[in-house]
Amino acid sequence: MLIGAETIVSYARASLDTSGDAGKSKATVPNWQIDETQEKFVEQWAQAAGFWFEDSEQQIIESFGPKIAQGAEAKVYYQSGEPCVIKERTSIYSTLQKAFDAIALHNYFFPESPMQVIGFSRDAVGLFRTILTQPYIQCERLATKEEIYEYVTSKGLRLNEDDFKESFVSDRHILEDMHPANIFIDVQSGKPICIDCIVKFK
Repeated sequence: MLIGAETIVSYARASLDTSGDAGKSKATVPNWQIDETQEKFVEQWAQAAGFWFEDSEQQIIESFGPKIAQGAEAKVYYQSGEPCVIKERTSIYSTLQKAFDAIALHNYFFPESPMQVIGFSRDAVGLFRTILTQPYIQCERLATKEEIYEYVTSKGLRLNEDDFKESFVSDRHILEDMHPANIFIDVQSGKPICIDCIVKFK
């Protein structure tokens, strides 16, 4: 489903270029307009394809279990004993395409905690939300900063010396928000697992 959504947002972005005046560059289209258009196109596609949740929170609770956590970006639902949690994520990125890119990049860097998109919705205040599943990680404890450093650098990234945040970089990517609350030590493997972060292309 993520591949389909990526195709739709790319089409939405291209539609803005072709509908503008001749000679205008892509940079002239503001991010808010790109984001708004991409959300509209994905919403129409998801409704037609049966991937749209009209009353997402109630549907998720009925189908997947109660809400167990809520942060600035996501609501998390889990039924005890199930292999996955359900996340209802709003975007903190400038466009919906970058939010979808972040899911794909998370899966690339952290295949041990893959995110799988299962649908889309809008919450009570109208925010567009992506609904996804992720394996339930039984947390032994939060990872230390030293463990996080070893974990992330083993994936080919390096500490961002120019940033005071918990961030890492490669030649093409930036990972932020890599703090202990987002990286658990898994009970089964005893190894760090990233459940969430901000990841994007440079």
